[in-house]
Amino acid sequence: MKKFNIIILLLILPVFFFVIPSTVMAKTVKLTYSNFFPPTHIQSILAEAWCKEVELKTNGEVIIEYYPAGTLTKGPKIYDGVVEGISDIGFSVLAYSRGRFAVMGAVDLPLGYTSGKVATQVANSVYNKFKPKEFKDVAVMYFHAHGPGLFFNAKRPIKTLEDLKGLKLRATGYSAKIVKAAGGTPVGMPMPHSYQNIQKGVVDGGVYPMESNKGWRLGEVVKYGTATYSIAYTTAFFVVMNKSKWNKLSSNAQNTIRLINEQWISKHGEAWDTSDVEGLKYFLNQGNELRGLSKKESARWETAVAPIVDEYAAVLDKKGVDGKAVINYLRETLKGLQ
Repeated sequence: MKKFNIIILLLILPVFFFVIPSTVMAKTVKLTYSNFFPPTHIQSILAEAWCKEVELKTNGEVIIEYYPAGTLTKGPKIYDGVVEGISDIGFSVLAYSRGRFAVMGAVDLPLGYTSGKVATQVANSVYNKFKPKEFKDVAVMYFHAHGPGLFFNAKRPIKTLEDLKGLKLRATGYSAKIVKAAGGTPVGMPMPHSYQNIQKGVVDGGVYPMESNKGWRLGEVVKYGTATYSIAYTTAFFVVMNKSKWNKLSSNAQNTIRLINEQWISKHGEAWDTSDVEGLKYFLNQGNELRGLSKKESARWETAVAPIVDEYAAVLDKKGVDGKAVINYLRETLKGLQ
């Protein structure tokens, strides 16, 4: 009888271990997340909330240590930092590496964006459509993009293209080409350096979304804004994970994170729009001036920047990508969402 019981026990033990839920057996994975936004910025708050949501929804299988304000890697170095394993997850700007992300860089063109929600949808749609090889060395979480990029400066009101002459404006990526095409002088620098450089007169202002007037406090150092909506650009941001670390996660954790990513795409887009409204209020509360352009003048600005789009299509062609197809898809998607 005793021998019989031992045999039964040996038979059921493998079954017992087999049916233990995978969530119990899963090994805890600790990851790091690098971001250059200050911790109080709404986009930084959302990034940190994403980390907490991942930990919650994976039942602690994935724990993420969050590093804002470039404390782990600076904005321009975040992508390479993820590839090299300095951080496991990174959130930064495509425009910090102009030319490197050719297909996704097209999202930043001056196509007349009307909101962050729309720009964010466009960015993710372009990635899902073309799956560009430029991101083959990472696991892409998602993209998001800010609301209409407009012109701001501390020197004088901008009523016409001619008023831009002699103005040095902070611009990165293809927004620099927009400034140059319109007649101003672009100066490249990371956003965290903008406040001090405008304050000191190193640059006269910059091109950026309305939210930056509060989010980066630029409304304190500029005086004039011009609502150049007909040529409004956006700036696409990426959230990516080290490919090796992603592949080591359980399939359950990966699927959970994918679902969270879909939710956060909407959250980021909506947050950009909400913060644009707050940025406008902050800008005006400083006693600053915002003006629009006449219909005739808007058409002049559109004509001035039109070659930028054509040139970009040609750049894509040289890289072996159908530039016309990418630009047409961008325009059609943008038109369908606005």
